[in-house]
Amino acid sequence: MKKIVILAFDGALASAITGVVDLFAMAGVSWNRIQKQNVQRLFEVQIATQDGQAIQCINGIKLHADLAFQDINLADVLIVPTIGAAINDVLQRNERLIDFLKKYPVDRLIAGNCTGNFFLAEAGLLNERHATTHWGFRQMFSERYPLVKLNTDQLISHDQNIYCAGGGLAWFDLGLHLIERFYGFDIAIQSAKSFVIDYRRDSQLSYSLLKIAKPHQDELVQKIQDYLACHFHQNIALEDIAKTFNITTRTLIRHFKNALDVAPNQYLQAIRVEAARKRLEETDQAVDLIMQQVGYSDPSSFRRLFHKKTGLTPLEYRRRFSRRFAV
Repeated sequence: MKKIVILAFDGALASAITGVVDLFAMAGVSWNRIQKQNVQRLFEVQIATQDGQAIQCINGIKLHADLAFQDINLADVLIVPTIGAAINDVLQRNERLIDFLKKYPVDRLIAGNCTGNFFLAEAGLLNERHATTHWGFRQMFSERYPLVKLNTDQLISHDQNIYCAGGGLAWFDLGLHLIERFYGFDIAIQSAKSFVIDYRRDSQLSYSLLKIAKPHQDELVQKIQDYLACHFHQNIALEDIAKTFNITTRTLIRHFKNALDVAPNQYLQAIRVEAARKRLEETDQAVDLIMQQVGYSDPSSFRRLFHKKTGLTPLEYRRRFSRRFAV
């Protein structure tokens, strides 16, 4: 039986603790009951806090602890759950958790979920390693921990003995990966089926906002952004934009790179894909019609671009995120 210890703290996301407990506690149990087979518990799961006392999650739920950090014998995996409260405040209040991570044996498996990965980075465990975190905190994480090889497009990262999961509810993706690591693919799939959850999601792209809203003070770029917001569906070339605003193409590119850190053609692609996403979410229009409405005429090129930006085909995106229309 493998031992899982969750390092809990005030302000954590409750489901990132209780959900992990349920998933591991029921591995080898739920599926076997459904199949009328003998139950075989595969994991022992404990909740640890800095002093062994109960903690209060961000939603107000209080969770009792099984032990204190100092009483943890070597576990098969330590898991740091999502920070639900203000990240800086939680980090400042939990120096003992960070110190514990710093001193924990370097060869043991450690996993962080979502913003819980800030704890791993704060302890220096992610320096020069590949990692991920919630896409919404990419900039904050990158600025605070420049030595980390961050890729928030990934839902799950794995570098040596460190696992990181991206989104707030990606604890079940993380848990299934760890179940597969210890007990194989079949047990992981059985766990996923018994909980009715998808397995092997690998990207946060379809959940993230396209990075096109960076604030800046460039009045020219703002005017061009306003223009593109009204004309993105038209066949527009960089030369046309430059001519409209009486500047050279080189000047146009320079201003966009300085203000938004993106080339104008990439910006145009981003707002077109964002417009397509909204139409896929909010209408039942055909994909080819949406493609034309956002400024594309080649179906294969549009689908490749959409998949590159979101990690899904247009139809897959619609199935996952669209409103349910009455029939």
